[in-house]
Amino acid sequence: MAQPTYSLRALVLRRTKLGESDLILTLLSEDGSQKRAVAKGARRPKSSFAARTEPFCVIDALCATGRSLDILKEARLVAAHDVLRCNLEASAAAAPVAELLARMSQRDLANPRLFQSAMRVLDAMDGADDNHCAALSAAELLKILAFSGLRPSLEVCVSCGEPVALTEGARLPFSAAGGGVLCESCRGLDESVLVDAGTLCWAQYFLTTPFDAIAEGPADLSASFAVLHLVQDLARAHIGSSLKSLEFLFTSGLF
Repeated sequence: MAQPTYSLRALVLRRTKLGESDLILTLLSEDGSQKRAVAKGARRPKSSFAARTEPFCVIDALCATGRSLDILKEARLVAAHDVLRCNLEASAAAAPVAELLARMSQRDLANPRLFQSAMRVLDAMDGADDNHCAALSAAELLKILAFSGLRPSLEVCVSCGEPVALTEGARLPFSAAGGGVLCESCRGLDESVLVDAGTLCWAQYFLTTPFDAIAEGPADLSASFAVLHLVQDLARAHIGSSLKSLEFLFTSGLF
């Protein structure tokens, strides 16, 4: 009996080796749900899938429904995002985006904003310098958390709801487990660390500003990395483990 097929536009998030020549592709479909499909023979040098299934590629795919994994039958390249693979700094900045999308997207659970924001940030990264790539990565990671129901509270106490003033030079209690900043009255109610108000201001800017504006605006590398560390704390608290690609970014010495 012929397997039923379906078509979709998708972003390649991850490739996993299967057998001698196949790959399991983790895909973010246009509706924001996750798909996993086997690309048979994709690791062979002459395979038509080889260059079309690299991470960060956007493809129009035809898949056949399988029992546990679907089968990739055809793939047409829509966007290659070559810069993100050819430039090591850009690749290192984009990798956490793909990893978090793979962790937060779910099979059969539509969340179109995940795909839409991924397309915009990868396009912006294609033309950005290294410092702006780091800023765009921090912005997209925060937006992914927000679109997945984990938007951090950066200007209002996550416990009591009172506004928290982000005064320049101040260090404010931030609870990753609670999901945001705490006022002084609630500081003892939850485990927290002190975070510079400037880092929270940058995080709020990244969270609320379109990618094009971030790519054209100021790019403070130390501020971007401070926000990325904040994202890592949130990932540990709410996803259950660190993002490995962020750990590489912190320790690689590329920036």
